[in-house]
Amino acid sequence: MANMQEIYDARIKRVADAVQLKEPDRVPIVPVFQAFPVYFMNKWTIQDLMTDYTKCTEVYDHLYDHYQPDMGWDPILFFPSNYMERAGLTWFRWPGKHYDNPNIMYQYMEGEYMKKDEYPEAIHDITKFMMNKWLPRSFSNLSGLSKIDFRNTMWFGHMGAFAAFSDPEVISAFETLADSGKMLMDWFVYLGGYQAHMKEKYGMPPLYAGFAYAPFDMIGDSMRGTIDILMDMHDRPDELLALIDVVTDFAIKDTIAGCSGKATPYVWFWLHKGVDEFMSDEQFAKFYWPSLRRYLTEVAEAGLTPMVYVEGKYHTRLEHLLEVPKGKVIYNFEYIDMAKAKKVLGGHSCIMGNVPSFTLSYGTPEETADCVKKLIDTCAPGGGYIVDTATMVDDAKPENIEAMFETVFTYGVR
Repeated sequence: MANMQEIYDARIKRVADAVQLKEPDRVPIVPVFQAFPVYFMNKWTIQDLMTDYTKCTEVYDHLYDHYQPDMGWDPILFFPSNYMERAGLTWFRWPGKHYDNPNIMYQYMEGEYMKKDEYPEAIHDITKFMMNKWLPRSFSNLSGLSKIDFRNTMWFGHMGAFAAFSDPEVISAFETLADSGKMLMDWFVYLGGYQAHMKEKYGMPPLYAGFAYAPFDMIGDSMRGTIDILMDMHDRPDELLALIDVVTDFAIKDTIAGCSGKATPYVWFWLHKGVDEFMSDEQFAKFYWPSLRRYLTEVAEAGLTPMVYVEGKYHTRLEHLLEVPKGKVIYNFEYIDMAKAKKVLGGHSCIMGNVPSFTLSYGTPEETADCVKKLIDTCAPGGGYIVDTATMVDDAKPENIEAMFETVFTYGVR
């Protein structure tokens, strides 16, 4: 009987073979579970896990005792509420703070955290802008950062900069940073411990080295908001493109530095605003894709593997997705004709997805199995396919999740 190291190594190879466009011993299955582990165990609530993340161990062990993906999540999707409360996070809503229902999933809340006339400021000095404008607007307990400026500290200019640290609001901001930083480091240590536990108990590799976003989305999601950045494509295109270049430069460097040397090489790119409905293909080719293509290419050339989570419809974008290094990128689709995706991307890039969430929540095990078989028949021949759900799984029937796994383990064998 294989030991856990052998199982671990076999899973690593199985996924790597699919990425490299080979036919592995079996089609890999790597589903993205979000709230489902909590609902499946039905002992703790989402609020419980965000308040005390050590409870995640029991919840995720229960999940992996029943389902054995080829790579798995640690509990990183359940952010600790203590640091969010301490920092005064403004663009997030979570149970226990904003929702009375303790078992409702948290939500991001977009806002205009960079005004339309602030593009030149952010382009000129993104670090100063983030410290003096974005952080104080995004964290209510960090307003004191708006009073700090180190630009003119040469010679005795430092005196004025240092004197600002006597301000009670500045002192409070740094106390907040120290406290929330300690809370986050404790959480990171816990996550690392659970990854080691996954390997020792289940022979299961973690499925991420880090997270990333399209540069357009980094600005749209957290600085301008969806409506405003889509308007900026018309009203201030040159400034938007210039800021995208700034963001792309530091995002690439930080991602490569932060993700290299991890247990697995997969960097999850979460795509949001490049969908068919939000912009034309011409706009996509001008504002969205060039920076993302550069990001994906440089990350891949650094020895990491972009795992591109294509949220929404990308029917008109498939040809663009070929413009990355062959056999180095995974495209994980939500809504798309997978036969068309295989026809366009097959032999070039691994594709992943898309067992429908509707079927998992409302269908039968037989319907789920039929769906998985069809995906395997369509996408697996010739290699380069990984089974995943269409979206992150919250509500789903356990028997349908079981059918998805069982079908892969039997029908997906080469």
